Amino acid sequence: MKLSIITPSLNQCDYLRHTTRTILDQPHPPELEWIVIDGGSTDGTINLLRSINDPRLKWVSEPDRGQSDAVNKGLAQATGDIVGWLNSDDLYTTGALAAVAEAMTNNPQAQWLVGRCGIINDVDQPIRATVTRYKNRSLRRYSYRRLLRENFISQPAVFWRRTFGQQVGPLDLSLYYTMDYDFWLRMGRCCQPLVLPDQLASFRLHPTSKSGLTDRRQFDEQFRVACRYTHDSVTRGLHRFNVEKIVWSYRAMNLLRF
Repeated sequence: MKLSIITPSLNQCDYLRHTTRTILDQPHPPELEWIVIDGGSTDGTINLLRSINDPRLKWVSEPDRGQSDAVNKGLAQATGDIVGWLNSDDLYTTGALAAVAEAMTNNPQAQWLVGRCGIINDVDQPIRATVTRYKNRSLRRYSYRRLLRENFISQPAVFWRRTFGQQVGPLDLSLYYTMDYDFWLRMGRCCQPLVLPDQLASFRLHPTSKSGLTDRRQFDEQFRVACRYTHDSVTRGLHRFNVEKIVWSYRAMNLLRF
């Protein structure tokens, strides 16, 4: 079974060095293809990519229309049976790719897979353990209805069969923050994911990342995305309530430097 990992990149050279190791240095890796779509970095990223002497890496650096466009370009090039998307500042855990390949091989009916994901800061220290525990509890009780009410899926820990992703369609370029949530909802309409108890990835929260800014617009956009897929007033109301809960919780954590 072959895995294709798509990494959109723009001026994240320092983080990308670590991301590179967690992809290419996996123990007992399945057949792997790593596709980096760089948006024209000027911070040393190109020299880093040129220095990686590994036939599993394919990369291109050219202007694009943003993160979603970069991921879509990578998806169009992917040849693997299974596809994952890892941003240039996030990490896979040791053994993650082998665990994904094994799970998808043993569950041929599964079209997509979701694992657990930790949160780290800019120096790789685990942070916000309460948020991680909350998301893990939600994952254990996964249902499409719950997903419509709140996005508890962590993007770095999601994988899907390439043919299934082609049926679902590309990322929506009109979305700036929540193109991943829109993608989960489209996949979830078709079938339930295989949920693994393993932590597959770590999401990096830092001041220059989209999520690191904790911008309310992110969660308002998320609400609008959910409304695309449900007209149920109760579900919409619960999602709006969850938006307020998350925004104010994150503001409190930022204030307390938690």
